[in-house]
Amino acid sequence: MYNKHLSWILSLGIAAFGISCTKHTEEAASDDIEKIIAGMTLEEKVGQMTNLTLATIANEVDSTVVIDTARLNNVIVKRHVGSIQNVLTHAYTLDEWHAIIEPIQKLTLEKTRHKIPFLYCIDAVHGTNYVYGAILFPHNIGLAATRNRALVKEAGAITAIQTRAAGIRYNFAPVLDVGRNQQWSRFGETFGEDAYLVTEMGKASIQGFEGDDVSKPQHVAACMKHFIGYSVPQNGKDRAPAYIPEIVLREYFLPSFRAAVKHGTHTLMVNSAEINGTPVHASKYLLTDVLRNELGFKGVVITDWLDILKLKERHQVAATHKDAVFLAVNAGIDMCIVPFDFSFTDDLIALVKEGRIPEERINESVRRIIQLKKDLGLFEHPYLEPEAVAGFSRPAYSQTALQLARESVTLLKNEKSVLPLNDKQRVLVTGPFANTLSELHGAWSYSWQGNVEHLYPDSLNTVAEVFRKDAPANSIFNLQAWSKSTPLDKAALLQTARTTDVIVVCAGEAAYAETPGNIPDLAFDSSQVEVIKELAKTGKPIVLVLLEGRPRIIREVEPYCSAIVMAYWPGSQGAQAIYDVLYGKYNPSGKLPFTYPRYSGTLITYDHKLLDEAVEIVEPYQYYYEFKPQYPFGYGLSYTTFEYSPIRISSDTLRGADSLTVTVTISNTGKVDGQEVVELYTRDLVASITPSVKRLRAFDKINLKAGESKTIDFILTKDDLAFTNEELKSVTEPGAFEILIAANKILFYYK
Repeated sequence: MYNKHLSWILSLGIAAFGISCTKHTEEAASDDIEKIIAGMTLEEKVGQMTNLTLATIANEVDSTVVIDTARLNNVIVKRHVGSIQNVLTHAYTLDEWHAIIEPIQKLTLEKTRHKIPFLYCIDAVHGTNYVYGAILFPHNIGLAATRNRALVKEAGAITAIQTRAAGIRYNFAPVLDVGRNQQWSRFGETFGEDAYLVTEMGKASIQGFEGDDVSKPQHVAACMKHFIGYSVPQNGKDRAPAYIPEIVLREYFLPSFRAAVKHGTHTLMVNSAEINGTPVHASKYLLTDVLRNELGFKGVVITDWLDILKLKERHQVAATHKDAVFLAVNAGIDMCIVPFDFSFTDDLIALVKEGRIPEERINESVRRIIQLKKDLGLFEHPYLEPEAVAGFSRPAYSQTALQLARESVTLLKNEKSVLPLNDKQRVLVTGPFANTLSELHGAWSYSWQGNVEHLYPDSLNTVAEVFRKDAPANSIFNLQAWSKSTPLDKAALLQTARTTDVIVVCAGEAAYAETPGNIPDLAFDSSQVEVIKELAKTGKPIVLVLLEGRPRIIREVEPYCSAIVMAYWPGSQGAQAIYDVLYGKYNPSGKLPFTYPRYSGTLITYDHKLLDEAVEIVEPYQYYYEFKPQYPFGYGLSYTTFEYSPIRISSDTLRGADSLTVTVTISNTGKVDGQEVVELYTRDLVASITPSVKRLRAFDKINLKAGESKTIDFILTKDDLAFTNEELKSVTEPGAFEILIAANKILFYYK
């Protein structure tokens, strides 16, 4: 007979045995690391903290990477370097990556004393962008527009598989900076302007990268970056100073990192810039007090490119490079991307020998680095994993990229329902980016800037090529009349335009990455504006397809366009996705993850304060401040219509640790199937710190067939209503709140 009590006792015993085994395994692993560290010289330890670029051990000969054996021996055997990163100039094939990484690992395991495996690192920021044959997804800003956590996680998982197949196990992604300055040249790498949205998308991406067991050949170590406040430079430029009150830092910029730390993310990269005059690389308060002690981060902290050197040369907080190394290591740096020489290594060794840095501080970093390598399975399986390589190519990967690109596309304007197009219309496909791949992919695409057109594989299609393939009978092309690479032939372009029914213009901004993408303002390209105005004189409706990593000001050109489609940087399947949306083969569902500004001088986020839009009248003068963006956060049209029921709540009072259930029914009242993003906002009516006009607290994405209705529930707790007070504590104050979903709202109280 089945004995429930015996079963329960056995279960407890087995569970206890499992816990005991796990504990002993962890203790054994820790003991192993301590034994390794105990036997290491100072030089060997500091070598593990040193990260160099591939150029220190290799040359490019006839576009092929050739390892310099003498330099490799110097780096690995003599200098004990434990990790290398990057490419020389562009992406490589799988075979080329294997030919680079395997000899480094072989030398490390055969010629170094402790045989601590070598670790290769890469920026795979929107797919495995430095490996030919890999899939490139939309950049994070496009992923955020999908509001689809499951697909974002899947993209992360595919990126991990394809990165590990190359022999690389450490990925410098994702960006968890909250993009609250739309001018910033890395804005397209963010998940947008809202802290909750960035947190949710970031968690999904990290789950895809690391999985449940990062040692498995399907996963890589993620790197949450750039801690912290990197994305709001006062002047809008990359690697520029930010001035952030700590109350703001904690309210908007810390939550995404807090969540990633709680999830167990293995590594973190530091903000290259400075906050309130203190470079983050030299901030012991941020890197130790906040990150380590408050958030509880136990993983590896890595610098960004050259950033310890910049403490002397750019920030000028250190008189010498040695002083810069002291500041950074004392602040909490574990690994330095030097990346070209041994300056960090030599100065850190000297600092320890001089007694300025205790060797135990070095041991802390080495302990974390070796633990990372153990977690990645490098000690057990240091060489190329056949299982990883076998998973590199799957037809499903392209389908995921296509679906993500489709769901990211955001319909911003559709006057007189000019979209979707139909097969009876003669459609002119034109614009400077109609026949380019760079602008579909943007930064970090086969090269750092993503702007080297000949590096893109022949298998990829431009927008014009997809139209030529899928709608050859009714597509019209005069690509030489207006292109990125040839002078404008206005007469020829207008002559062709007059023969068409609709004009599709692919425009926006050319590809860029990081500092080279710095711009003085967000103005739209004036030459593009003038050509669009000329095309409008033909009387033909214009469909503007925006390819851009940040919102360029379209106030002047918008009235001349019947439809506007925001495509962001949509990646490998972007052209197909754009075509599918324009022709109604996919009903657009993207929602803006940022506030699209109307003016360069008015860069305000959706969660601003009421004072930002208040009307103040002082007789006899009237002062008027308005919040009137080109398009608001969360905006995005569909080819169908949705109706929302009144909001229902389980109680009009939320008490203590209880929860509140919020219910709403959404109906597809149109004639075509569609997806709808349901977003729940709250508004604190009275608070000790001036509240935002609203804050995003929850969202879900649902599929609705024409005529179908679905009811969804959201659960709110007091933590969802919390904010950072004057004492820098997260609090939820009693009082009245509003819940806002679509055009509906309802009042409730927290007691």
